[in-house]
Formats: sequence, structure tokens, C-alpha cells
Amino acid sequence: MNTKVRLMLVFMLMVVAAPAYSAEVVQIYDCEMLEGTTDEAIKALAAEWFKAAKKMKGGERLEIYIRYPIVAQIGENDFTFVIRAPSLEEWGVFTSAYGGSALEEIDDKLDELCDCPGSTLWEIEKLQ
Repeated sequence: MNTKVRLMLVFMLMVVAAPAYSAEVVQIYDCEMLEGTTDEAIKALAAEWFKAAKKMKGGERLEIYIRYPIVAQIGENDFTFVIRAPSLEEWGVFTSAYGGSALEEIDDKLDELCDCPGSTLWEIEKLQ
């Protein structure tokens, strides 16, 4: 394949892929508090996690939220831990650096307070 055709293909792939990397994303963890855990303990550890995450490559612009249900059916989660990244690309950089980071130690502490067995990654599209 000649160079001109290759460059055209690369350009077309970039145009198609660009919207996927520009969208905001959120990772949502569904969690249940273990016996004896308080909201304050969860918030304190989440703040520690967030402080460490902001120091990591790709984590500089992360935002975190803790959502508590106001009205829910019995058996649903006690809270959700939400991490928002400005782009899928930044999320990928952050998660690539996760292994062996200080966040793994904090995750171990979180395991003593709550159980977060499932999570989902969502793309956020703001409607004008």
C-alpha cells in the first residue's frame, strides 16, 4: 500500500475514533457497607483515595462522588462510589498506572469497610 493511501486511512480512523476519546466517562461501583461501618468512615477513606488518585498520571482531573439512595428497594446497594474522568483517554492512562500504586493499599482498607462487587463504565453525553 502506498504512503498516500496509508495516510488517508490513518486520518479516517482518527476522525472516527476521536469522538470516543472526547466523551466524559464515569465508573460506578455498587457498594454495601459492612456491619459497623459509618458514612463518615467511608467518606474519610474516599477522601484519602481521591488525594492519592490526583497525584497519579491521568488522575489529575478526576472527580469523585458518593451517592446515597433516598428511596430504594430493599436489597439494593447502600451507596455508589462514582469516579468521573474528562475523557476515556485520561481514564485509560489512570487505570494503566493503577497496578502497584498507593491506591491498591487504600482499596484493601476499603474492603474492610464495604463490599463493592460490581461496577460499570459509562459514557456521559451532555445534551444542549
